[in-house]
Amino acid sequence: MALLPVTTHDQLIRSKARENSLCPQIWALLDTVTDPEIPVISIWDLGVLQDVIEQASRVEVVITPTYSGCPAMREIEQDICKTLKRAGYSHVEVTTRLSPAWSTDWMSKQGKQQLMDFGIAPPTPTWQVRKVICPQCASTDNSLISEFGSTACKALYKCNDCLEAFDYFKCI
Repeated sequence: MALLPVTTHDQLIRSKARENSLCPQIWALLDTVTDPEIPVISIWDLGVLQDVIEQASRVEVVITPTYSGCPAMREIEQDICKTLKRAGYSHVEVTTRLSPAWSTDWMSKQGKQQLMDFGIAPPTPTWQVRKVICPQCASTDNSLISEFGSTACKALYKCNDCLEAFDYFKCI
């Protein structure tokens, strides 16, 4: 099922930072860093990666956590450092930016499609009526089983058509 693109003001700011960056090679390297809990989506497509700043021999990577206390953030920081150090960047600093707060609206269209293809229903935009789409059969006839799925950022649903249980990435 194809998902409609949604662009928010904060997404535009992130995209402009990337487009105007003087270090596109670093952005490309960071495209290989994925969420450890959802290994099919990059930190860019998830909306976590905000900016990359290279000054002299130092690289600063700015990220925003999806949820406060998200256990994956520490591992994401380590993966960023490992990826860049393997590529020859010896002075890497990861900065966490808390404001503005992360939103599921920051996920890319590609990222939402990757979630769907992986079997996780992507979030619907915060300004739309929530219609959870079953990643197995694309039905919107489903029931909430639990507010918490395999991780705190997901809820567990059951499709009433194909009868499969699936995670839904909660909308924030």
